[in-house]
Amino acid sequence: MYSEKSKRHGGSVSDGLYGLGFIGALVFYLQHATSLVAGLIGIGKALVWPAFLVYNLLAYLKM
Repeated sequence: MYSEKSKRHGGSVSDGLYGLGFIGALVFYLQHATSLVAGLIGIGKALVWPAFLVYNLLAYLKM
């Protein structure tokens, strides 16, 4: 029913960049975790690392 043009076969470059950033952030946060709770929080932070990046960048540029 769907045409061949409507199928999406691959991701974009930004998907790969986010994936690499996620892995890097996950390794960073888990290396610095001193407890299980800190490790779980680190996993959450690794998922949303772009939000931290943009927030800190905008806070820096505001000054």
